[in-house]
Amino acid sequence: MAVIDDWNTGRVHRFRAEAASRGLPAEEVEEWIRAAVPGTFFTQGGDGPLVARMGGDPVLPEGAPDPCHPLIARVDCALIPPGAAGLPLPSAGHLLFFADLELGLHGPMRDAVCHVPAGTPTAVRRVETGYGPFESQDMRTMWHHLSPPLPESFAEARWDAPDDEEYQLAEELESAWTHVGGSWPTWTFALGAHPVVLNDDPLLLARDDESETGDAATDTGDWALLATWRCGEQVRELDSHIVSWMIRRQDLASLRFDRVYGHVDRA
Repeated sequence: MAVIDDWNTGRVHRFRAEAASRGLPAEEVEEWIRAAVPGTFFTQGGDGPLVARMGGDPVLPEGAPDPCHPLIARVDCALIPPGAAGLPLPSAGHLLFFADLELGLHGPMRDAVCHVPAGTPTAVRRVETGYGPFESQDMRTMWHHLSPPLPESFAEARWDAPDDEEYQLAEELESAWTHVGGSWPTWTFALGAHPVVLNDDPLLLARDDESETGDAATDTGDWALLATWRCGEQVRELDSHIVSWMIRRQDLASLRFDRVYGHVDRA
């Protein structure tokens, strides 16, 4: 994690300097830094180990029930550095992500994520779900960096009923952060980070739905973004869709993947 930490620390220092040169308030600069969260991002290409595979047929334990939805991704947990995604992920085995791809869907998805412990006897399973199997894509490029909030989300969390000047300040903070960030590949799949918001913030939906149902099992602020899939041109019928998986941190630590909350959106 030394290289990851050094790079992100350097970016924070550069951001402070850039924001100071623009005359942005130091207090709000520090709030922006505190609002950034870690993320791990994947894309095709590269010559590294196979950290994730998109699509294809699922590799499932013997005797496991057939999934109801198509496989989206299979991630090798042992290759994710501890803490890189800011989540209490399993340290070994594979995480399999499935999704009901109906546009506008959001809510509990009991069978959306499956953890297959290391050493478990498995086999490739051909399953008919109405979608897919999607074309298999090997993800050998992985990087880790701090993910900033959206300016609108930052302003609304920072101030009660923010005015135009406060929204503008949030935009300027984002501009300074982006200016010192360098160039990154276009990612396909991510663990952790802030949500990609097209119409509704999926994290807020998960928290609001929990509040409305009166579920007092945990603090609603315990919800975290587990993963995001940016559907690309390789899945033409889903191009520009965003699929998000949310989970409470304590449920993730306990491997309670039956409590995942899913969301499908499109611009």
